[in-house]
Amino acid sequence: MQNKKSILIGIIILIALFIVGSTAFVVDETKQVIITQFGKPVGDAINEPGIHFKLPVIQEAHFFDKRFLEWDGDANQVPTKDKRFIYVDTYARWRISDPLLFFQRVRDERGAQGRLDDILDGETRNAVASHLLEELIRNTNRRPVLVDSLYQDEVSEFRHISIGREKISEIILQKAQERTKELGIELLDLRFKRINYIEEVRRKIYEQMITERKRIADRFRSEGQGEAAEILGTKERELKRIQSEAYRTAQEIIGEADAKATAIYAKAYNRNADSREFYRFLKTLETYEKTITENDLLILSTESEYFKYLKNSKGR
Repeated sequence: MQNKKSILIGIIILIALFIVGSTAFVVDETKQVIITQFGKPVGDAINEPGIHFKLPVIQEAHFFDKRFLEWDGDANQVPTKDKRFIYVDTYARWRISDPLLFFQRVRDERGAQGRLDDILDGETRNAVASHLLEELIRNTNRRPVLVDSLYQDEVSEFRHISIGREKISEIILQKAQERTKELGIELLDLRFKRINYIEEVRRKIYEQMITERKRIADRFRSEGQGEAAEILGTKERELKRIQSEAYRTAQEIIGEADAKATAIYAKAYNRNADSREFYRFLKTLETYEKTITENDLLILSTESEYFKYLKNSKGR
């Protein structure tokens, strides 16, 4: 009898625990809950954290996140307005703003991700196809800082844009928000994670960039060679000018020295007859020294001025 009572009490306790466990549930600060009865929502969403209760068995609690959630799209190949095919990769942040509507439309986060794929990829494709490539990769019409005038031609080729990448992101976000609002989803932000050419176009762009850099390098090289030639020409002209001035100065100095020497010689020559004779004698000796060597044989007339002092010296 005692055993039967113990078993009965245990069964009652288990039933009570089951009822309490299936009735009470805890909501933390990061969650919000929708109660359904036979699969249909009952009452409003529960947003307050704490212990809450529901009917056992027939009612079920569905938990949804309150925090910001991430949507990361796949890179898609999309043509721009100017018919350039590019890969566009986007990401977004969203949250569940109306859990009841969210549950009714998409049921759970997996369903929400699928709907966001359709909405955001579609709006991104439409926006990219409606704008030029320059508008997708630039934000402003700011000109680059120029090091010198060599890049004036390149800068003049920059196309003026009326809308930029940031504004296009806002357009996609606004249009997508109108559609996600009907799903109980608040779309918080959308950004381009990456924009890139497809492989074929990227290869052509690289070739164009290489050609352009070579053209600029050739321009640098050509102007450098022109400046080098100008510097060398200036150097040659300056060198010739310096040499000419130096030669002129040297000739002036030589001329002045010769004039002074001549004046001295003339003064010495005109002083008296003995001095003149001595001068002639010295000059003749200098001539002998410069014109006669030990191996020379001279045949001279006895009346020659050149033989005069030789004859006199022999007679003495």
